[in-house]
Amino acid sequence: MSFFNFKGFGRNSKKTKNQTHNLGTPTPPPQMSTIYSSPHSSNSKLSLRKLPSPKRKSQNNLPPQQQQQPQSSSNSSSHKINANASQNTLTSHQSDKPETQQVMFLSEPFVRTALVKGSFKTIVQLPKYVDIGEWIALNVFEFFTNLNQFYGVIAEYVTPDAYPTMNADPHTDYLWLDANNRQVSLPASQYIDLALTWINNKVNDKNLFPTRNDATFPQVFLRDVQRIMVQMFRIFAHIYHHHFDKIVHLSLEAHWNSFFAHFISFSKEFKIIDRKEMAPLLPLIESFEKQGKIIYT
Repeated sequence: MSFFNFKGFGRNSKKTKNQTHNLGTPTPPPQMSTIYSSPHSSNSKLSLRKLPSPKRKSQNNLPPQQQQQPQSSSNSSSHKINANASQNTLTSHQSDKPETQQVMFLSEPFVRTALVKGSFKTIVQLPKYVDIGEWIALNVFEFFTNLNQFYGVIAEYVTPDAYPTMNADPHTDYLWLDANNRQVSLPASQYIDLALTWINNKVNDKNLFPTRNDATFPQVFLRDVQRIMVQMFRIFAHIYHHHFDKIVHLSLEAHWNSFFAHFISFSKEFKIIDRKEMAPLLPLIESFEKQGKIIYT
């Protein structure tokens, strides 16, 4: 499905007034077209209730203590996300490694490359008469689907030998918090596979992402959405800092930049990811904001 097919994806440009953002009985959202996947793998009538989610390989060969939900830990600081401190802390380790040159994705012309002009503001806003829980669930599912597909393109290059740790810029390493509450440094490929597997299990959990018309979203829904979005951001950060050259080689930089701008616009619209968590890609985000790709109030 072409990126340019926005039919049924956007909303009225007039801002909905006096909407109550509560998680009650979900109202089915408008049909959306998947806009970043190939025409051979997309469904023209996208719905959280109808599309199967992408599957990743099982981590059966991993030690039991590492088969945990994605949590990372830091020796310096922690960014808590509406969570129980003992189980749900998402943090990053800040190192002092210098950045020797300007990264490729911040260089011209790549930093300005996109599929379309304008911002994603009207696309990410809550449509009129649509339940906020249903809208967030649908978009999170879409982001996961497309990110999983993008990662599949470059996954063969993410080897333990080449990337023995999961990191973004030279100042940020992501550590895994295992079942014994220990900080574990994992190869990027293992960290990402664990994270994607965990997200896949979450979006397929019908208690968390209900699929019945009469079902309601649980109280932990927004908390888990925040964790999911943070983990997806970390995969974005790793790919931008270490594999953007491969994205360019495949002529996918316009799709990738637009996908990321869409992801950040949605996160800002619903205040999902803390700005501190965005530090590894903050220069890129600020550039997109100056270009008018990302607009928020």
